[in-house]
Amino acid sequence: MSSGMRMLAQEEENDDAAEVTWEDQQRINSFSKLNTRVRNLEVKLQELRSEKEALDDLSQELELADEDQAVLYRVGETFLHMPLPRALKRLEKDQSEIDERISTLAVSAEECESQMKELKVALYAKFGSAINLDD
Repeated sequence: MSSGMRMLAQEEENDDAAEVTWEDQQRINSFSKLNTRVRNLEVKLQELRSEKEALDDLSQELELADEDQAVLYRVGETFLHMPLPRALKRLEKDQSEIDERISTLAVSAEECESQMKELKVALYAKFGSAINLDD
């Protein structure tokens, strides 16, 4: 054995290692699942916010359109020609739906983050620096 290494006595080795109970493992698993869910929700929220921005831009463009002019409006993966009043009505409906979806996902993300905060408190209280729950 080299002079720089020493064997730890069993008591020393376990001094700073808190035992991981079944409940602790469940908390860790829950935190991990919530963390993954929050990341997925954030990605989806970013996509929806980009889509909302595009709808807002379209709204400004349609304000300048001629009342008698047919406009191209995206429905699913297709663009359709439709009269301006119909396009405006469709746009209003699409904006309302996306606002609702953004709101619902934001609430879900907040709920997950709140649960994660509670789990962090419990896990850090028991394990201290032996566990890392931050990104």
